[in-house]
Amino acid sequence: MANLSRPATAARAAVNAAAMLTRELEQRMVAPAVEAVTGDGRKQRWDQHKQRRRSELIEGTITAVQELGYRAGMDEIARHIGVSKTVLYRYFADRNELADAVTDVFLAETVLPALTESLTEELDDYELVHTVIRVCVGVVADNTAVYRFCASQDSAKRGAATHRILASTIESTLAGRLADRSAETDGAGVWALAMVGSADRVLEWWISDQSLAPELLADRLTMLIWGGVAGIVMADGSPERFTADPPQIPPILRPVDSGQTDPGQGVRQP
Repeated sequence: MANLSRPATAARAAVNAAAMLTRELEQRMVAPAVEAVTGDGRKQRWDQHKQRRRSELIEGTITAVQELGYRAGMDEIARHIGVSKTVLYRYFADRNELADAVTDVFLAETVLPALTESLTEELDDYELVHTVIRVCVGVVADNTAVYRFCASQDSAKRGAATHRILASTIESTLAGRLADRSAETDGAGVWALAMVGSADRVLEWWISDQSLAPELLADRLTMLIWGGVAGIVMADGSPERFTADPPQIPPILRPVDSGQTDPGQGVRQP
């Protein structure tokens, strides 16, 4: 039988997803300030100045949010940076656009480097999934104010990088293990997205509650996601086979009451 573990494939898929997202983020960060390149040297120098200034304002915003909290408004952020609010509005139409720009930088400079540094081909499938979840939770735990500043806006970008990398890792793991068993692989993408979506909702709850240590949260999310992976693989990726013979939860064996006549038997409860 073929090797059922394909850690290298899953790791490469996750790293490739990170690389692709890095390129996308770089383009988004440069595009707002740098227009079409022309032969006018003065225009190019002005565009470069605008890009540098915009980057400085974004970095200043991140520092302000870390110190003032995620609810900081444009007035507070501008004062903390040491500029007028008019300057901020010259580069960002409103707080939503500023949060979008912060999201791009946070993903490119904090989230993606932490993920790609941790993903190696030596990790087996379980370790790979656990590592991605642990790193994502850890990054949010260490940068809660910035994450909440990004999350407080109605932005489709929020979480896009971590979603895509985690989903890519799970999908590659599922597809590889199922293919090795000559099983159905068609549902790998759907299952991966469902698992990542549930993890994201848990993370949204946790940043407001934080009653669990981040390490324990990561472990519990891994239990849920890896349990799903294992159950799908055991059914060979077949909904019909899964429905016909779903994984069983072991029954609870309880001791009999002292008043029962047959002490040799327990009471099983599903």
